[in-house]
Amino acid sequence: MKINWKRNLYISWIGCFFTGASFSLVMPFIPLYIEELGTPKGQVNFFAGLSISITALAAALVAPVWGNLADRKGRRLMMIRAAAGMTVTMGALAFVPNVYWLLVMRFFTGVLSGYIPNATALIAYQAPKEKSGWALGTLATGAIAGNLIGPLMGGLLAETLGMQNVFIVTGIILFITLLLTIFLVKENFEPVEKGEMLPMKVVLGKVKRTPVLYGLFLTSLILQIGITSISPILTLYIRELSHNVANILFVSGLIVSIAGVSAIISSPFLGRLGDKIGNHKILLLGLIFSFFCFIPMGFVKTPFQLGLLRFLLGFSTGALMPSINTLISKLSPPEGVSRIFSYNQMFNNFGQVMGPMVGSSIAQGFGYAAVFFVTSSFVFLNICISLFNFRHDLKSNTIR
Repeated sequence: MKINWKRNLYISWIGCFFTGASFSLVMPFIPLYIEELGTPKGQVNFFAGLSISITALAAALVAPVWGNLADRKGRRLMMIRAAAGMTVTMGALAFVPNVYWLLVMRFFTGVLSGYIPNATALIAYQAPKEKSGWALGTLATGAIAGNLIGPLMGGLLAETLGMQNVFIVTGIILFITLLLTIFLVKENFEPVEKGEMLPMKVVLGKVKRTPVLYGLFLTSLILQIGITSISPILTLYIRELSHNVANILFVSGLIVSIAGVSAIISSPFLGRLGDKIGNHKILLLGLIFSFFCFIPMGFVKTPFQLGLLRFLLGFSTGALMPSINTLISKLSPPEGVSRIFSYNQMFNNFGQVMGPMVGSSIAQGFGYAAVFFVTSSFVFLNICISLFNFRHDLKSNTIR
């Protein structure tokens, strides 16, 4: 059966967008919802932070398990499993009786996740090598835009429909994603018996350049720390900058989400450019550009200035994860691509757990502006790691 990989790409994009949005749309109102569930006010912030990080932590712990199963049973099946699981766990948040059940559902949302890494592995496997940068860049805009636009969507839906109904709507959207994946995503995959599957040690032995792959895992970890370190303080920082606090939730959601617009614009173009000049060069340029976006964020005087820098930052966001995914796909052997992407996802998730803790700690001790300077230092470390990783390729263009 001939596979229409472009149709798979577009359907997977929709799934990645809604999956990314479902993870982040609770950000604007999760403390209010936890308070509404009867949690004592002194414990609301603690449980709000825990409810967000527990999903990423659970996803990190099980990512290699799902990656292993994907290499045995197929990526499409894992996408269906993830969409079905999250439909139930996200929809169930509307009916939890207390914060402890909310934590349980958020934990299982992480356990049953995996739509995005499996969609990435599917497209990386199916797309022609000469178009992999464009294909993965386009796919990445779905998850990026979903993650960044999710808070704005969540805030607007919560104001118009009520907080509980947001979860029901999310469950319905994820169910639609499930149906689209079942009926429209196609994959030619021969199931592999457990005893016949290559061990991970052998798969890594087939990787073209193992040290570069490990460096990309580390780059993913540090990248997520940098991106999420500002999450806990951004709304508070905007409130500090703003003299009009009446519409603070809308302004915050807009400033958080504006980076998604520029990421959508830039990611396919930068992916195509990476196919021509080398994805490692796009990765380095994206890191350098983000470094020069984060530093002035600590000096802004108005929300507009912060929003403008966030918009510019989105162009680098559109370069980074797609470049990492494309490079991983070019280094990975076909029989282990899902497992390798699952390990990269694990590093991503651990970065998402560590980032908010770093940001909160820095803000507590040194103020909001200091968080952006520390984030800049993480980006600078990433630049150094990437320069070391690709020191030979910058001259020879051996990774294209």
